[in-house]
Amino acid sequence: MDTKIFIINRRHFLKGAAASLALSSFGSYGMELIYRDKPLRVGLIGTGWYGKSDLFRLMQVTKVDVVSICDVDNNLLNEAAKLISLRQPSGKTPRTYRDYRKMLAEKDLDIVLIGTPDHWHALQAIEALKSGAHVYVQKPISVDVIEGEAMVAAARKYNKVVQVGTQRKSTPHLIDAKKNIVDAGLLGKVSHVEMCCYYHMRANGNPPLEKVPDFLDYEMWTGPAPLRPYDGIPHRRWWRTFMEYGNGIMGDMCVHMLDTVRWMLELDWPNRISSTGGIYVQKDGKSNIADTQTAIFEYEELNCVWQHRSWGTPADPDYPWSFKLYGEKGTLSGSTMRYDFVPHGGGEKIHMDVIYEKEKYPEDLTEKDIELNAAPATRLHMLDFLAAIDKGTLPIADIREGHVSTASCILANMAMATGRPLIYDPNNIVVLNDAEATALLQRDYRAPWKHPHPNDFK
Repeated sequence: MDTKIFIINRRHFLKGAAASLALSSFGSYGMELIYRDKPLRVGLIGTGWYGKSDLFRLMQVTKVDVVSICDVDNNLLNEAAKLISLRQPSGKTPRTYRDYRKMLAEKDLDIVLIGTPDHWHALQAIEALKSGAHVYVQKPISVDVIEGEAMVAAARKYNKVVQVGTQRKSTPHLIDAKKNIVDAGLLGKVSHVEMCCYYHMRANGNPPLEKVPDFLDYEMWTGPAPLRPYDGIPHRRWWRTFMEYGNGIMGDMCVHMLDTVRWMLELDWPNRISSTGGIYVQKDGKSNIADTQTAIFEYEELNCVWQHRSWGTPADPDYPWSFKLYGEKGTLSGSTMRYDFVPHGGGEKIHMDVIYEKEKYPEDLTEKDIELNAAPATRLHMLDFLAAIDKGTLPIADIREGHVSTASCILANMAMATGRPLIYDPNNIVVLNDAEATALLQRDYRAPWKHPHPNDFK
């Protein structure tokens, strides 16, 4: 992309709908975030699809110098370095690393973005905090509950900002829904919530074992997770189909919707979590994540119910991945694409669609695999992150909020595995009256990696 076009686009940022929302939150200070005098020194760990996407959104809203990038896949690493050099006004190519520890040992970064698979998030985020950087980490923040507790403790000890990539909180039409529907009282008392994902997104093949290619450090890719026999490039969808590296569709998709509902209704930890499900239909492949699952997150006089199926048809074709808030006065349906408010007993319905910024950011249209509907939200999310760094405040998707949403989904999987409801006590980091479940709060790490614990940061 032409550097001149990129600079012009950034200067015109404030003309868009998303920018108007940004300014309503930041006031004239929003211009200081965008037109900073000194560029922020940025590093990226995980240069695949979403790592690059997050980085490019950050580059669109403020002045940065992408100093270094890291990936265990040499092909991805070199491709990302070239793309970044084309996007940086300076034309500079970032330093490249195969080991994130060597990159962070330089201690020369203001911000580190983490776009690696879930099983790496905790160790890399904590190491980045130790190096003196602020962190933007993708969701879910962890693969087990203790990892999340350790990440919160580390962020507080090192007094750094950690923004989690739960950007629904920065999605323009959902901000509007919270302000003008929920906070305005149009729903009345909300006593039931439904959340769902019916995407056919569960990879379920039987690829043969093969030799690890020279360009991939598979040992380092696996890290603290169990070492599976190599059966092809794990990037994108394949690794998500295994519980060794994440928490299935519950950990991938429910975390977004639960986090959104918690934000809209100002909810904290659930009082109790239960779940049932398993592999009911798609039994023919290697995948070991649930293809069917229901979970209930209980609050006072409110149940938040999640359901996913990676087969069949969605309950509501307009909202295949969504939430629905059922209030005494009306119902609010929301997704990444739209929202609809329907009042009970008649009255005016309210609808709003996703906001795109295709004209303002034409480079979005040629970016490989970009989620165009999420780009404006991620740009706002980055602005919120930058504001928190500058002001020393908590961002909208602070690590603790990301932890509550992530851990609640992990606990749902644990409830499904144990076959009983669980009550988590975050103050004592135990599942109440359940030693077996408490032992599941921390996964085993593969040697020589050491599992972090919140006591490490007292």
